[in-house]
Amino acid sequence: MASENVNVRVTGDLRNHLQQQIGQYGLYENASEYIRDLIRRDLKDRKASWEWLRQELEPGLRADEQEFIHVTADEVIRRNTKPKRAKL
Repeated sequence: MASENVNVRVTGDLRNHLQQQIGQYGLYENASEYIRDLIRRDLKDRKASWEWLRQELEPGLRADEQEFIHVTADEVIRRNTKPKRAKL
């Protein structure tokens, strides 16, 4: 895989945080290593989010049409804007 340089300017709090993550007292040897790890974690989080969504939607997609209840958009809005009762 070909390597490509990407330049990113960080200042203020972002720069301070970056400096804490690298070097003698940080977890990473350099900024590139830290940024690559952040990107990998972001990709992993996105995949996990899509997997969660798929698992949540799959039962509905596989359900028989007769299991569904017809509601209008107004009914859904009304149901979701009712004041919540205080739990005792």
